Amino acid sequence: MRLADVELFDPDTFVRGVPHDAFKVLRAEQPVYFHPEPSGPGFFAVTKYDDVVTIGKDPGRFSSARGGTNIQDYPEEHLSTIQLLMLNMDPPQHNKFRRLVSQAFTPRMVAQLEPRIRDAAKRIVDRVAPEGHADFVTSIAAELPLQVIAELMGIPDEDREKVFDWSNRLIGFDDPEFQTSLEDGKNAAMEMWMYANGLAEERAGKTGGDLTTLLLNAEVDGARLTEMEFDAFFLLLSVAGNETTRNLISGGLLALLEHPAERARLIADPKLIESGVEEMLRWVTPVTYFRRTATQDTELRGVKIKEGQKVVMYYASANRDEDVFPDGDRFDVGRTPNEHLAFGVGQHFCLGTSLARLEIKLVFEELLRRLPDIELAGPVRRLRSNFINGTKELPIRFTPQKR
Repeated sequence: MRLADVELFDPDTFVRGVPHDAFKVLRAEQPVYFHPEPSGPGFFAVTKYDDVVTIGKDPGRFSSARGGTNIQDYPEEHLSTIQLLMLNMDPPQHNKFRRLVSQAFTPRMVAQLEPRIRDAAKRIVDRVAPEGHADFVTSIAAELPLQVIAELMGIPDEDREKVFDWSNRLIGFDDPEFQTSLEDGKNAAMEMWMYANGLAEERAGKTGGDLTTLLLNAEVDGARLTEMEFDAFFLLLSVAGNETTRNLISGGLLALLEHPAERARLIADPKLIESGVEEMLRWVTPVTYFRRTATQDTELRGVKIKEGQKVVMYYASANRDEDVFPDGDRFDVGRTPNEHLAFGVGQHFCLGTSLARLEIKLVFEELLRRLPDIELAGPVRRLRSNFINGTKELPIRFTPQKR
């Protein structure tokens, strides 16, 4: 591929798979590349590991709030709404909001959830085991993170499918199967906010360990969250808490199916599961990029960047940077060290890292033990998105097992 052929903005590029050939060209020839943007001013595509780390750790120069974290620019009335999401905040505001819920996601707190998550993983696999076939995305990959985040948020079991639908419509904004217009995405957010407000009315004045009750009783600078702040928090935790883990589990299974020798290694040596999970995270990288906006004239690798210009960190590229990951295009469940950036870097490092790692580990332990001969049973359908590395359908078959 030539530099002139690189196209990272068009979501159709990603339907065929993450364009790792384009990222390889950029890392080698122009690691800070000014990428044109239809109907927009363009953006700098940053593809080397060290540069992504530099940007992620410097919110003073590279802001999450100023223009949001997606490539496209939003009208001011929409920008003010998305700035209520912790994802689109800068210090010190970000730090205050993050502290509200960070205790719920510490490794110690997550470890207490392990027995319940393990039981959930067993039940999910148990339900499909006698069938001999399934769509892996909806039957397994989506189910575990949905059940876990619903429990954490205090969402009743019967409402899980609503969260699944809202997540698809909010994250799949470039995929016509889930959303046909910006208006539909706004409607999904409004539906979720109305649902959150209904839960809030039920929990008002009560105590409890779920995150919804915690947010209702939380204070920032001595004041309770406004309704919009509460709604934004509820949306972020509910969607981010299931969407990315779902896509990692789907992409992780596909990686194992495409690399049968590595799957055989995991089955033969279950102790490799920890490093295997880390390699799935590096290999899949569920969030392809996040954007920042330069707050001042600056430069990166000698490339001048003006205040207000968009800078896009491509985690999918950084996670195969030849300077950090020898033989990075090889899937290796025993890879060590493996300091990937699948959870981001800096102040916005993923809040749910420990929870996601545990869910991934437990579901694959169960899958590899119970259904060791899983194979593809049809074409894989990918999400049309330049933002999320997602799978919509992954048909599988296997030898039926007793419950």
